Amino acid sequence: MFTYAPPLARLIEELGKLPTIGPRTAQRLAFHMLGMSPEDAQALAEAILECKRRIRHCSVCGNITELDPCALCTNDQRDRSVICVVEDPRDIAAMERTREFKGVYHVLNGAISPLDGVGPDDLRIGELLHRVSTGDVREVIIATNPRVEGEATALYLAKVLKPLGVRVTRIAHGLPVGGDLEYADEVTLARALEGRREL
Repeated sequence: MFTYAPPLARLIEELGKLPTIGPRTAQRLAFHMLGMSPEDAQALAEAILECKRRIRHCSVCGNITELDPCALCTNDQRDRSVICVVEDPRDIAAMERTREFKGVYHVLNGAISPLDGVGPDDLRIGELLHRVSTGDVREVIIATNPRVEGEATALYLAKVLKPLGVRVTRIAHGLPVGGDLEYADEVTLARALEGRREL
């Protein structure tokens, strides 16, 4: 049976550990990297190592940052009375692309998932409760993903936040712009009806 040289086999194996990268994609990426100039390969390796050295989580919101606290937490133009709770730092980038949200964020670093052994104590919920109870927070917007885990997390957060006297809201879910009703599933349509607003 044919096998690649050990360094190439190791590269393919390591690339295969990345999310959404299957064996064939890992092989294609490895051969692409093998064809790179030594300077480009070095630059890629250095970029990965620099990220690992310099990027950390913000001590306030949990976003990824080079400086702690992050630029969003230190921005005086942000409304600190409104906190948007997300599962992952990538969700902050998605929210910021809308240019609609002017508050601050809180990253949970996941969602409650008993099947995966992830409970409330494994997430940054304690830090959120501390921020709400010691700050001037009037609203917490829960923007967890519309999956079973995200819904369970949203319900749990609502239960523990409401006794603190803060308004707890959930982002609306529904149909994507340009989508057709006939292709939407029942849950998406039900959420779209629930989240309707007056014109």
